[in-house]
Amino acid sequence: MTLPPFDEHLDLELGRDIALPPALLWRVWTTPALLQQWWAPAPLTTPECEMELQPGGVFRTVMQAPDGARYPTSGCFLDIVPQRRLVFSDALQPGFRPAAKPFFTAIISFDALADGGTRYNARVLHKDAIDRQTHADMGFHDGWGRCMEQMIALARTL
Repeated sequence: MTLPPFDEHLDLELGRDIALPPALLWRVWTTPALLQQWWAPAPLTTPECEMELQPGGVFRTVMQAPDGARYPTSGCFLDIVPQRRLVFSDALQPGFRPAAKPFFTAIISFDALADGGTRYNARVLHKDAIDRQTHADMGFHDGWGRCMEQMIALARTL
């Protein structure tokens, strides 16, 4: 799978070079108990995570706010290349069943660097400019950025 070109009207993206190997970042992305520790930007938590790492397999999380409000997300994996790429979407439910209200597809890539680190990239595709703006207004860059920092901090402890 080749990444689609970035479309500034439909996509949001963040990434950086991280001084950790792809295998370690892959582990914190694909182990439910580890993903629960960093997936929601603090002070939110992720009390529930379910994933089946195969195309069509479930990717479900529940974020919870300090006031108890819960934010469930359910979708499925579309493409999995171990230690290189994860693609998931809420546009399709497990088994590739169409979702009632699709919002985004995420492409997470882990490119090995010569120094042993990883070029990490999270690109989120939306069906239209309205959904892209809604996601941006929800705090995509701040929220996904804080989650990335939490992911890195956790990975460094493993």
